[in-house]
Amino acid sequence: MRILITGATGLVGQELCKQLLDAGIAVNYLTTSPEKIETKTNYQGFVWNAKTGEIDTACLEGVTSIVHLAGASIAERWTDSYKKTILESRTKTADLLFKTLKNTPNEVKQFVSASAIGAYPSSKTTIYTESFETYNPGFLGTVVEAWEQAADQFEALGLKVAKVRVGVVLAKNGGALEKLLQPIRAYVGAPLGDGKQWQSWVHLEDLAGIFKTVIIQNLDGVYNAVAPNPVTNKTLTKASAALLGKPLILPNVPGFALKLLLGEMAAVVLESQKVSSEKTETIYSFKYRQLHNALADLLE
Repeated sequence: MRILITGATGLVGQELCKQLLDAGIAVNYLTTSPEKIETKTNYQGFVWNAKTGEIDTACLEGVTSIVHLAGASIAERWTDSYKKTILESRTKTADLLFKTLKNTPNEVKQFVSASAIGAYPSSKTTIYTESFETYNPGFLGTVVEAWEQAADQFEALGLKVAKVRVGVVLAKNGGALEKLLQPIRAYVGAPLGDGKQWQSWVHLEDLAGIFKTVIIQNLDGVYNAVAPNPVTNKTLTKASAALLGKPLILPNVPGFALKLLLGEMAAVVLESQKVSSEKTETIYSFKYRQLHNALADLLE
């Protein structure tokens, strides 16, 4: 088996590459930086650039599945120009892959796209399953809808299309946990907003494991990449502080203050999505089902 990955040098991409290589699956990856190209046993880099429409078509040789993880971080201030970057870094890259597959002889049978639980509207009471059809009306929902439509076009080429809706990623270096821990370590940690918003989290190891399972089993459809036990922002903050041995002495950070500080991007921390892992559990056994176990692994 040989898999082509975009975004392979990012947080999720690195862990997925490690798990695939450990399983004896060869990896080709696309990068915009020629200096990031490595050639190792079963690990080969190729250059592409969605802005100029360039791609080294040799990246497709022997590939049966493509995993599309590329996308600009949402953890930057959402100016109008950066919003465009967030959207196009996901959709234009998919369009270039589509065009390339259409015009290049290949053996690709499956397209797996990252997506996000930001697809679901903010709610403190609804439990969201993959069959929920209405997208979040905010900017994140707009991005996910366009992102998933960009993936769906590959069905026209006869490919199986899978979309993995990623939750709040907990990892040692990078991701949401790092940003949460910074103020706690500096003794200025506090729950955000009313702290009652649901955070459907996933340990990085499980997240990559879900992608790997979707690839190996040649699956299609939507899968929520979230652990079975979501928690509130208050619970996540308290549990993290307890494991670090740091007190939480400040009151909650008011929602209006976060909106002043972060602008529209405050939606990332204030919106609430309680997301079901039930469908995903039919294909994957989670290693980290409880927040305490996940945090203990990452913090101790």
